[in-house]
Amino acid sequence: MLQLNDSVEPESPGAAVLHTVEGEVEDGVEVAFTPPGAVASRGYGSAVACCSPLQTLKPFHVNNPTMQAKVKEYFVFRPGTIEQAVNDIRTVALPSEDGEVLSVWLLTEVDHWNNEKERLVLITERSLLVCKYDFINLLCQQVTRIALNAVDTISVGEFEFPPKSLNKREGSGVRVQWDKRPRPSFLNRWNPWATDVPYATFTEHPMAHAHEKVASLCQLENFKTQLIQAVKKAYKEHPILGRSNGVLLLERPLLIETYLGIMSFINNEAKLGYSMTRGKIGF
Repeated sequence: MLQLNDSVEPESPGAAVLHTVEGEVEDGVEVAFTPPGAVASRGYGSAVACCSPLQTLKPFHVNNPTMQAKVKEYFVFRPGTIEQAVNDIRTVALPSEDGEVLSVWLLTEVDHWNNEKERLVLITERSLLVCKYDFINLLCQQVTRIALNAVDTISVGEFEFPPKSLNKREGSGVRVQWDKRPRPSFLNRWNPWATDVPYATFTEHPMAHAHEKVASLCQLENFKTQLIQAVKKAYKEHPILGRSNGVLLLERPLLIETYLGIMSFINNEAKLGYSMTRGKIGF
């Protein structure tokens, strides 16, 4: 025999009523549950009628493949980050050595092993400053200073790899060479951590066209134009004795001598060269 607490009237709203099937009182009796507000019936149909079974709740992940969602993964696009970074990076330039800052750019540097690296690049009156900036902790970690009057060649073109290379990239870039050294030494060429490489190669940031606030900082064509103008002016105002003045401008493929490219494949696919959110952590 099943009973409910009689402190609630069965006819009152909100009361849940259990009914037994008439004539069946032995063990194993079927019991129908009438939810609040439902009309209870004593017929046999009430013995088998019941509300729909409870659904098991499972966690799920929202996959938003839109460009706007991808932008939020980069710390550089967080509110106030790029403004703070630009202010910090301007203090790196030394007026006595670099002169006035002409422009600041957010670009991707592609090293001699095809690794992508997020960089803030400053064009000043006398120098090109390539800055490794931590957009998570808002710190400038490393600066490479290139004298503009030492730049001898600026090349623009599509990326090119050896015929048997297994790791290639699409797109174009700008390569800046200095000190009349066309290529690194044999040891530096096969050392992925070598820093004594006489050129720097830049391409557009992967989110260059995704966020209007920083779109002007990522335009590779505008960067190339301003760099050429700054180099020509530096040659004119600060010539180097014993060196033919003038920069060579070339349109040609930009060779990256990688063959197997396992390291760069992992680095570029995981975006390890960018300050990004990665699950519950960011680096």
